[in-house]
Amino acid sequence: MDRIAQIKQMLETSPNDSFLKHALALEYIKLNNDTAARQLFEELLAYEPGYTGSYYHLGKLLERQNEKEAAIAVYEKGMAMAKAANERHTYNELQSAYEELVY
Repeated sequence: MDRIAQIKQMLETSPNDSFLKHALALEYIKLNNDTAARQLFEELLAYEPGYTGSYYHLGKLLERQNEKEAAIAVYEKGMAMAKAANERHTYNELQSAYEELVY
């Protein structure tokens, strides 16, 4: 069984598991399926906005799709969430991605 099938099987018993949704989205990115990845990241962050690691990957995905303003908004929201959670490493990654895009 491939990784996507394994993760989907696990999601059947834990449909709101943010870690599994994040992992599945990353697998879709590896397959260049940005549409499925984006949908998962957006669902995940709507359900659990404090899952800060997903903001970076969603922002990069939006950059690849030439949606600069949307990527900026995602990075800004992620930085705010990471700051509130005192997650400095995540905040710094998001800030770096944001600054590369804006400046």
